[in-house]
Amino acid sequence: MAIKSARAVNRLSGSIVHLIHKGEDVKPQMHEAIDEAHRLRSLLEDYPEIWESGLVEGALQELAEAAILLALVRDEELPDPDDMGITGNAYMLGMADAIGELRRFALEKLREGDVDRATTYLDMMEEMFLVIMRFDFPDALIPIRRKQDIARSLVEKTRGDIAVAVYSSRLQSKLDELSRKL
Repeated sequence: MAIKSARAVNRLSGSIVHLIHKGEDVKPQMHEAIDEAHRLRSLLEDYPEIWESGLVEGALQELAEAAILLALVRDEELPDPDDMGITGNAYMLGMADAIGELRRFALEKLREGDVDRATTYLDMMEEMFLVIMRFDFPDALIPIRRKQDIARSLVEKTRGDIAVAVYSSRLQSKLDELSRKL
């Protein structure tokens, strides 16, 4: 029963992230996923070893990522992990993963030519990166170091992509200006 519930949380969370990128309303799915996380927690109240297992933690991490991404995209307060029924570790790991989803938003805005909005997403990425970098725990407690390294790389790549877009735009403006003079 717990495995089925964890899979449901995982599946719903992945669907939520996908729908957020498509710009669709995800409130019903988010409520369903959070309800399922609470159901999972109550199922495992007497089994902390399963609650803290990788299977459950992975599903809760996906839920945290989806909820954090949704809050950021809507410019809302970040959700409280206790209200969502998830562990602090899952929340922190989900936050680290949300940085990658913000990169996808930034790249989409660059593709559309909206450098300002892409920069806003980069700013969000940098703020979240600073938060996750405050945590320096052994991997046995929370496997965050690898995610910190990945997040650092994603922030730097996004910063580079935005810099290239800005310079390309400036160059295009100069070329247009020159062609008008000729």
